[in-house]
Amino acid sequence: MKIAIVGSGYVGLVTGVCLADFGHEVICIDKEQTKIAALEQGIVPIYEPGLSELVNSNVAAGRLSFTTILPSAVAKADVVFIAVGTPSRRGDGHADLSYVYAVTREVAEAVSGFTVVVTKSTVPVGTGDEVSRIIKTVNPDADVAVVSNPEFLREGAAIDDFKRPDRIVIGMDDERAREVMTEVYRPLSLNQAPLLFTDRRTSELIKYAANAFLAMKITFINEVADLCEAAGANVQEVARGIGLDGRIGSKFLHAGPGYGGSCFPKDTTALVKIGQDFGSPMRLVETTVSVNDQRKRAMSRKVIAACGGDVRGKTIGILGLTFKPNTDDMREAPSLDIIRGLQDRGAQVVAFDPQGMKAAREMVENVRFADSAYGVAEGADAVVLVTEWNEFRSLDLGRLRAAMKTPAVVDLRNVYRPHEMRRHGFTYASIGRTDFGVDDRISDAAE
Repeated sequence: MKIAIVGSGYVGLVTGVCLADFGHEVICIDKEQTKIAALEQGIVPIYEPGLSELVNSNVAAGRLSFTTILPSAVAKADVVFIAVGTPSRRGDGHADLSYVYAVTREVAEAVSGFTVVVTKSTVPVGTGDEVSRIIKTVNPDADVAVVSNPEFLREGAAIDDFKRPDRIVIGMDDERAREVMTEVYRPLSLNQAPLLFTDRRTSELIKYAANAFLAMKITFINEVADLCEAAGANVQEVARGIGLDGRIGSKFLHAGPGYGGSCFPKDTTALVKIGQDFGSPMRLVETTVSVNDQRKRAMSRKVIAACGGDVRGKTIGILGLTFKPNTDDMREAPSLDIIRGLQDRGAQVVAFDPQGMKAAREMVENVRFADSAYGVAEGADAVVLVTEWNEFRSLDLGRLRAAMKTPAVVDLRNVYRPHEMRRHGFTYASIGRTDFGVDDRISDAAE
């Protein structure tokens, strides 16, 4: 099939590349000439494991191309995916749909013959209705079926998520779109990926409901972690104990500094606004948003407490800046709140991240960037592990301690075991764990 993807950002590029890898003829469209020029040279503007290789192999095979010219690309397409950004609107938290509607007008003017127009962007309930209305207003003769097909991609694992999805949600009000969308995703039938066909409004809500539920799960275990610290329990054991229940599951039960990224913060806020618009408040989601915001700010206070209550004039090292590993995305990253909180109390901050420092330089001030984890530790009064990149999981603890001025580590991802850190002479603080958990008692007894 001939497929046009409007928007070559994270979602659009991953979608286009994977569909091309399925054998479809895909053209990715974007107004940013520098981005398209870079992609034509095989330079991918975002970090996502495996993405560069797929871009280059599919361009070489002639299945994938890039352009800034929308009309000709759309006119030839059987399916047009709209994959532009829907950031939180300044001032009120609603999803900003201006990009979606602007692209819709351009697509309406360019379509030729029967075309399925798919909103891949995360959009509020009823957006598909407005997209359909705009197309009919701009081009009354357009023969178009508007479909909702939300994405469920995890940054850092997006290619695998696209090719081995838990489900593919397709919302439509025109039955002609069923056959077309089935053909788009036919290569996934070998993986027995379930295609869930539903109406458009239900499809739009599924995406928000899924992200809000996962955000609530993260926030829940973070609050349990606070209770564990107060009560002398171990949140990792609590999480394992409840996660073994099949009704709950173990995923997203890892206590930490709060969620961030491009999806959960804006989508939970947008769902709150959607509930208000329909007169059906989302109270649990409202609380989730509030608790998560407070938690990210509270992490700097946790670091300060681990440093004896005062960090003025001290050097604090930050390991990991991105909101999660295997991405260069700094949007709403907990590290940003932690750094600001420490700087407000007079600390000097030095940081390292394997992929996020380029973006971080544009988002934080007065931070010194190191070239490694050990560079961060050099002369530091404390080191804070914020993002659990694999290279931070097996650091040479002796080398780390020798580099530091004061051997204090605050582990906001519970990567290390308390007994191991004590054995290496560190003052150690983590999330939701007592000084001696089960693993510690076993290890200490063996020693």
